[in-house]
Amino acid sequence: MTGSANAARLDAVVLAAGASSRFSGGKLLAPWGDGVLLDGALGAAFTAPTETVTVVWGADARVPAAAETFAARIGQIDRLRLVHAERHAEGMAESLKAGVARLPSDSAGAFIFLGDMPRIAPEAPSALAKAMTTGTLAAAPCFAGRRGHPVLFASTLYPALLSLSGDRGAASVLAGLGDDLALVDSPDDGVLFDVDRPEDLDEGGV
Repeated sequence: MTGSANAARLDAVVLAAGASSRFSGGKLLAPWGDGVLLDGALGAAFTAPTETVTVVWGADARVPAAAETFAARIGQIDRLRLVHAERHAEGMAESLKAGVARLPSDSAGAFIFLGDMPRIAPEAPSALAKAMTTGTLAAAPCFAGRRGHPVLFASTLYPALLSLSGDRGAASVLAGLGDDLALVDSPDDGVLFDVDRPEDLDEGGV
């Protein structure tokens, strides 16, 4: 189908623009494993079957340097794109729109990763891409009956993503898809785990 993720080119957007108020700031640069929290999401995004990885930043001006450091360390700096979401304070939708708006014109689909979700299994994005070959418009992982992240959107849905507002992300777009959303079972809860507060770091990685 035209504009679906059946085509060869997929890209990734990593949302890393929030103020992390419940963490008292600086969440994405908090220690995690051998690096920082953001590295977890970046690792999954760069492992995904994507051409580019766009990191959307806003509240924390250190994020671009952290993303560049990680990409350089794994030899993938050429795939990294950095986008500043000028209106990030207005909610997650503004960060999402900033990233989607800068995707290449020939992008057939995009994975949306959240920067504070560090435990996405490396095989998860490829499973989503495979699910999209059936002609659905989006694919998302699920665990224990709950939908998680990342979500893969066909380019057909980019206009809908660009029309979002507020702090609810793309949930409203997914809610209207019905059978056009493929749900892929995940073997672990990494697709649900995110870090909101400092104590969440104790659940792994540090």
